[in-house]
Amino acid sequence: MSSHVVSAESAGQRLDQFLRRELPGHSRAFLQKLIEQGDARVNGRATKASYRVRAGDKIVVEIPPPRPLEAQAEDIPLDVLFEDDDLIVVNKPAGLVVHPATGNQEHTLVNALLHHCRGGLAGIGGVERPGIVHRLDKGTSGCIVVAKTDFGHQALVAQFKSRGVKKIYRAVCWGRFERTSGHIETVIGRSERDRKKMSARVVRGRNAVTDYRVLKQFADFALVELHIHTGRTHQIRVHMAHIGHPIVGDGTYGRARQTNISIARPLLHAYKLGFTHPRSQQFVEFTAPVPEDMVRLCET
Repeated sequence: MSSHVVSAESAGQRLDQFLRRELPGHSRAFLQKLIEQGDARVNGRATKASYRVRAGDKIVVEIPPPRPLEAQAEDIPLDVLFEDDDLIVVNKPAGLVVHPATGNQEHTLVNALLHHCRGGLAGIGGVERPGIVHRLDKGTSGCIVVAKTDFGHQALVAQFKSRGVKKIYRAVCWGRFERTSGHIETVIGRSERDRKKMSARVVRGRNAVTDYRVLKQFADFALVELHIHTGRTHQIRVHMAHIGHPIVGDGTYGRARQTNISIARPLLHAYKLGFTHPRSQQFVEFTAPVPEDMVRLCET
């Protein structure tokens, strides 16, 4: 539960707009649903999202806990790069969702891991996302680490939070690069025009840092290696589109263009992942081979 008092400067805003600025971690659609359900009350009363807030209004928001998802184990093949008692590193294929969610409760990486680990992930980090410490988009392939114990989960979460994890990606990006390497630093937040998208052109957002290096330039596109120092939603896709080199196959942040082969997803791959092992305290690094769809395009 959170409480907010409307300042004179914020007076006149719609209730959903006011809460969007007060609670940037939640989408406007999510907050509108809370208001509709009566979970966001103004001066003790339920109201509409269109209500214009007044100076001194006291707004109390109660976000209900997520409904636990009872993920079921499924015999889905996994490309395991490393496994021990504390963690497992998997080369996730493109098209595989990481964890169950509303409307997508089956055929995910979590379902596969529950089977592979014989149910041993249950309860680690919560029932909604057992063992998950970071995520990759459905269309992104490559290295992902999952905790198998509470000890491993807590240690890995802390490393991701403190930016102690090395994350190297490879991508195929449109256009000819004028520079063979570069540094991108912007804020990233939810787009004001399309709430389903993220944007680097926002007034309020979170700092995002990406370094890139062109590995090979082709006529119309390039194979690029990217080192991300932060982990914002869609960070690489947003940053490459921001500098005019969207990822090939990215229909959300790029434009539809023709290639010699059919592209079914954004050509983005989590190539290398490095972190300090929770148990041994040694820095370990894992590499997932570049997938066939990226290799084929770069060979044509």
